[in-house]
Amino acid sequence: MKFVQVFIGLLLLPACNGTGNDPKPETPPVNIPKSLSYSIVATYPHDTSSYTQGLLVYNGQLYEGTGNYKKSRLRKIDLKTGEALQEISLNPLYFGEGVTILRDTVYQLTWKEKKVLVYTLKDFKKIKEYTVDFEGWGLTTDGSNLIVTTGTGELFFYKPDGFTLLRTQVVTEAGTPTYNLNELEYIDGYIYANQYTTPYIFKINPTTGEIVAKADLTNTWNRAKSLYTETEVPNGIAYDAVTKKIYITGKWWPELYEVQFSQ
Repeated sequence: MKFVQVFIGLLLLPACNGTGNDPKPETPPVNIPKSLSYSIVATYPHDTSSYTQGLLVYNGQLYEGTGNYKKSRLRKIDLKTGEALQEISLNPLYFGEGVTILRDTVYQLTWKEKKVLVYTLKDFKKIKEYTVDFEGWGLTTDGSNLIVTTGTGELFFYKPDGFTLLRTQVVTEAGTPTYNLNELEYIDGYIYANQYTTPYIFKINPTTGEIVAKADLTNTWNRAKSLYTETEVPNGIAYDAVTKKIYITGKWWPELYEVQFSQ
């Protein structure tokens, strides 16, 4: 009799402990990026010899960094005419990449040369050159740190002094790591990024790395190509924090556009 009681007790034990009926842990919901629609507010000329790698507005003035060996430049641009008000050429062995300005100091990445060039804002005089361990692609600032892309799906946050790495943030789209993050711009707490070879601009939460919204520039890209057959991919996002105006362009594009995003 005791044997039967013990046997029944053993059969009931898993149910009493609840292990047989526990629900499976729920998978966190995946947030699909919202569609980031936009409209063109104004159109300006853009130099088709500019293989745009970096674009920004600082104190109301437009600046651009361009790429290609023997043709890379740092330029101060007249928005209305598209002509350079001031420019310097990089070492012909350097392929220029992203550009940003922090506290009146200009930072410009190079591609495979793994150099970061630092200039004075007033006269584009080179005052420093850092050697880094990555390919430079995109560059922006949140007002305190420098934010870099290297052709991967990650954002790298650097301290300006000494170019010291502070942290790395993986960027995801609907829960999946993204790729080819390129030119960057910091706009009202979010990072906007071109995705190289595609028509997309991502709006990224810099704390979580989540792509919260996504703009498709296909129509504007097609417009640029219809005007100039050598036009390449979209690349270039600039933000005027005072006027709240956003500008976009691309590599060898004939036009630069002021755009207004839906959110």
